[in-house]
Amino acid sequence: MKRLSALVALTLLTSSLFAQAADPERARNLAATCANCHGTDGRPVAGSGIDPLAGIEKRHSLQKLADFKSGQRPGTIMPQIAKGYTDEQLELIAAYFAAQK
Repeated sequence: MKRLSALVALTLLTSSLFAQAADPERARNLAATCANCHGTDGRPVAGSGIDPLAGIEKRHSLQKLADFKSGQRPGTIMPQIAKGYTDEQLELIAAYFAAQK
């Protein structure tokens, strides 16, 4: 019985991981939460003083996000926002904005 329970749990876990990976819109949906400040597709209003995200190299954006998440980089709201994402989600967001030209 324990083996059956373990097999069922493993199957459910694996299927949920595949469901997340199969969503082609996942990165765009995660990045949409950035639109209020950074603008649609990472292009903020000119003169707003907010950094654009569109076209920024993934590695560079990911480092900034990691620094916000760890508290190494100060900010008003970004440290709290970054802490709400997993490292995988942050990678998806950084990749999405890097692809915006």
